[in-house]
Amino acid sequence: MDHETLGSVVLLAIVTLISVVQNAFFANKVEHESKHCNGKGLQRQGTSSFDRVYTASQNCGHTYPTFLAVLWCAGLLCSQAPAAFAGLMYLFVRQKYFVGYLGERTQSTPGYLLGKRILFFLFLMSVAGILNYYLIFFFGSDFEIHIKTITSAISPLLLIP
Repeated sequence: MDHETLGSVVLLAIVTLISVVQNAFFANKVEHESKHCNGKGLQRQGTSSFDRVYTASQNCGHTYPTFLAVLWCAGLLCSQAPAAFAGLMYLFVRQKYFVGYLGERTQSTPGYLLGKRILFFLFLMSVAGILNYYLIFFFGSDFEIHIKTITSAISPLLLIP
């Protein structure tokens, strides 16, 4: 793989690898809670604390494929840096959701809502990249610079709760 191609995906790869580590952390928490509550190996039934850890892990796992799809589409089709920043923000709020779910379930709501907003932003970046491709293909108009400027300016707004 040449250096230029690698440079256009390296941030996305870093965010993806961080998300893999986060998934391993979630799985480790489920295993630890299962052994702590049951004294045996991993078993589904258990105390309410095990159920909360297990459910939080499952909920995070259900949105993981969607996150990876929109992260890579937004990064490849639109702009890598804002997509990677949004991806890191998503991992942060997913951690907030997971930890919040272990306490009171209402503590997980802010992480859930911010996660939805970030996924929507990545989705819009992907759509903008696809639209730009077809504008170039059919009309010869390239709005890539404008789209990258807008996404770079909007991505820090994801920090606002």
